[in-house]
Amino acid sequence: MRDTKTSRREFLGKLAQGTALAATGGFVWSYLLASQARAAPFALRPPGALPETDYHAKCIKCGQCVRACPFDTLKLAAAGATIPIGTPYFIPRAVPCYMCPDIPCKVACPTGALDPKLSDIAQARMGLAVIDSENCLSWRGLRCEVCYRVCPVKDKAITVEHHPRRVSKHAMFVPIVHSDHCTGCGVCEKSCPTQAAAIRVVQPSLVQGRIGEHYRLGWTVESPITQEFRPGATPRKVPAKPGGLDYLNKGGEL
Repeated sequence: MRDTKTSRREFLGKLAQGTALAATGGFVWSYLLASQARAAPFALRPPGALPETDYHAKCIKCGQCVRACPFDTLKLAAAGATIPIGTPYFIPRAVPCYMCPDIPCKVACPTGALDPKLSDIAQARMGLAVIDSENCLSWRGLRCEVCYRVCPVKDKAITVEHHPRRVSKHAMFVPIVHSDHCTGCGVCEKSCPTQAAAIRVVQPSLVQGRIGEHYRLGWTVESPITQEFRPGATPRKVPAKPGGLDYLNKGGEL
């Protein structure tokens, strides 16, 4: 009888311990998922990804975009990563987006987390390339231009500009990134020959400012007054006063 009671107590004790461990594990896992469900502004998403908050609302973490990528560019975030678990992302220095014209990752997405309206891969905005001018070979005076030559949107997203030197007769030819054309594919970062890439792709929100609606750039407004001061515009003719008028003695106005 005692053995039966002891066995029963041990069973109930182990059951209570297992229940407590399961509840604790569930709580920890729920907390982990909740903390990772927040937007990750530094994560580079597949082409056509909606804004981060909307993206998380529609992405079901199915991995179809990862399977559809022919270059194994996309990865799914693992538990404990700084990117929300199960969501697709890519690291340009490892494998960039090679900008497939048919955008297979977008086609494979079943929920619209990757914008189905995106038809031109050059219109994708996965990120923005930023140049570290202190470590860029071209900005240091060497001829490199690798990022410019490998750019899929060459002469639009990245151009090479002539910069004179202060203490030398030789000029520098430096790469310049244009945010209105950069797709954030990361081919430039992958190809950068420096030990640590001197050009990196990040989310535009991390590096781009916003001027604010309360500033008024009068010279950009289409109006007769601003048009007059644009280069090549014909100056407005102001009627001249009659010459030789003795306005001080006769009480006239200038």
